[in-house]
Amino acid sequence: MESNQDRMQVHQLVAGLKEGVILLDLNRKFLWANDAALAMHGLDDCKLLGETLADYRARFELKYRNNHKVGDGDHPVDRVIATGTASDVTMEVRPTNDEDRSWMHDARCFMVSERDEPAYVAWIIQDETRRYEAEDRFEAAFNANPAPAVICRLSDLRYVRVNPGFLEMTGYSRSDLVGKSTYEIDVLAFAERRELALTKLKEGRTIPQMEAIVPLPDRGAKPVIVAGEPIDVGGEPCMLFTFADVEPLKKAQQVLKHSEERFSAAFGLSPVPTVIVRTDNFEVMEANAAFLKLVRSPEELVMGKSQADLDMWLDKDVQRAVETAMLKDGRLRNIDFRLKARDGALTDCLLSSEEITIDDIPCVMMVIQDITDRKRSEDELMSAIESVMADTSWFSRGIVEKLAALRQKSSLSPPLADVRVADLTEREQDILTLICQGMNDQQMSKHLGLSSNTVRNHVSSLYRKIGVNRRGAAILWARERGIGNGDRNRGKSD
Repeated sequence: MESNQDRMQVHQLVAGLKEGVILLDLNRKFLWANDAALAMHGLDDCKLLGETLADYRARFELKYRNNHKVGDGDHPVDRVIATGTASDVTMEVRPTNDEDRSWMHDARCFMVSERDEPAYVAWIIQDETRRYEAEDRFEAAFNANPAPAVICRLSDLRYVRVNPGFLEMTGYSRSDLVGKSTYEIDVLAFAERRELALTKLKEGRTIPQMEAIVPLPDRGAKPVIVAGEPIDVGGEPCMLFTFADVEPLKKAQQVLKHSEERFSAAFGLSPVPTVIVRTDNFEVMEANAAFLKLVRSPEELVMGKSQADLDMWLDKDVQRAVETAMLKDGRLRNIDFRLKARDGALTDCLLSSEEITIDDIPCVMMVIQDITDRKRSEDELMSAIESVMADTSWFSRGIVEKLAALRQKSSLSPPLADVRVADLTEREQDILTLICQGMNDQQMSKHLGLSSNTVRNHVSSLYRKIGVNRRGAAILWARERGIGNGDRNRGKSD
């Protein structure tokens, strides 16, 4: 009776503990289990554990952390009964009828004596499922991380983890490294701030990035950038070292340098005026010799200057329109403008641009084509056409068509949407007919009985509507549509 009363007192003491407690007699028969132990097995009744340890083993599959099964006689209960000494082990516990559930138990068994004689076995369980799941997640992430890394235990400065990235970078095998000390394989060898790094390692504090040389198994060396971060692995303070291989970085930097040198040479030697400006404020970052020659200004008066400072746009409205367009889309093609050099000389130009990035700064590269000679030739051609067409009544339809084709080929501006004759007002058609008959503004004013200002306004409206700016061009437009010789109604059917 006294023994049972003592056991009841033990039950009352341990019933509310967070640790699981199971009591078995020396024949491995279950005597009692607290609620925590049952919950750790997904049960609510002690009888579901089985009557004996053999029943338990039939209901639950037991494995060590290395995935090997716990053999007969190897359970900590078996060991303590066989040897009388306490036994500790970590096991994965999985119901044999439910593969989707499992727990990680840290189990410790020891003998409980009554009147100096072994009486029963106390089996203490701590559920470490979450901790081991977190460690498994860390292990998976550590091994999947492409950045080379090793983990060093701070208590003895020995490596306890190494990921495939480090093995691939150095040529070591896992067995070459795990268990070795930092004195045998020094990842901080020749570090640029070695004393600082060793002090931080000893104190378990973050080691800032620094260049170092890692010794290789073939007695070579690998230049790296190394950094250290303190972490906890399995309850032990450790240091996580991560590495960046400097060689590919240096090769990439060398390739980039050569590419930049080639670009700089091609940019500087290009005969086409080219300038690179920042997108945010249009300040000049680079300008080649051809551009400096075009604007007739020395380099020191161009570099770092904004478009406003350079004052190279004759038409400020065109400048603002171009800058607005560049902010939306840096890719422009064949924009016609007049460039004003530093000495005031004017040049007819075409501008094309493309977005680029220099040192992470968004920029626009502008390529400028001098079309002054081309423009002059076209102006002379159009003037000649206007002179010849002062009296056009005798031109044949074929000649008009050839002149029209010539005018279209010589035009730098893209064709506007075609306007039908019927879209013109009656007065505009009258004006167009009289222009085709060779009348000037004064003659049209007298013929129509209108003031000179009114006639000029009608002419401007007509030019704007049909997309021309010269008398000769208006005559060609009219001839293409059958207007002329005073016959206004012939064009209305167009």
